[in-house]
Amino acid sequence: MLVEIWSDVMCPFCYLGKKNFEKALSQVSFCEEVKVMWRSFQLDPRLPREGLQVTTAEYLAQSKGWPQHQIEKMISQIQQAGLKAGIDFRQDISIPANTFDAQRFVHFAQANGKGSAMEEALFEAHFTHGKNIGNWEILTNIADQLGLDSNQAMSILESEAYIDEVKKDLSEARQLGVQGVPYFILNRKYAVTGAQPVEIFRQALEQTFSETQNIPQFAKSQDADSCSETGCKTGF
Repeated sequence: MLVEIWSDVMCPFCYLGKKNFEKALSQVSFCEEVKVMWRSFQLDPRLPREGLQVTTAEYLAQSKGWPQHQIEKMISQIQQAGLKAGIDFRQDISIPANTFDAQRFVHFAQANGKGSAMEEALFEAHFTHGKNIGNWEILTNIADQLGLDSNQAMSILESEAYIDEVKKDLSEARQLGVQGVPYFILNRKYAVTGAQPVEIFRQALEQTFSETQNIPQFAKSQDADSCSETGCKTGF
């Protein structure tokens, strides 16, 4: 059984969705038969690789035009949700930066059986430790910490490796009509959108696993917290 997840490292709801999905996956008896494949998405491809010298709150105010009180409320709500999920959100030190190379590294790690570990490490680096996930040195250090060859990692960054894979994911997201992330597709049969509760993910996994007949269209879940190019939507 295949689960594909469109996600961006800069999306807090993608991190929450990952935690809830993985908890749900641990609760089903067939977890070892589920293959997870991470797909690339970029909320803001215009960001520079070196990152912005502003806080997340300032970035959202400048790029989205949101009022300060709305931003502060959302960040506070995300932080509280993170504590429940085991995430220490530190968006006061997070660096808004281009995630394209980070997405390439997810593909690199995925080819070596460590896609989910790389996704987790990138989320933690960005949201908890305030590291620039567009910086090549930081990316190669993360690869080394995961047991991947750091020399190979730097060679990948210096080449065009995995660029086509990322672009293919971005193109497919547009074709599927993905407007916000996280976006989960189960066995090319059902779509689960947003950072759904653990129970919703568990039900979706069980239903998909129990069925064998393919259908041409996705049955979509109800909307949940997610981020799109225009901003983040929360039901907190």
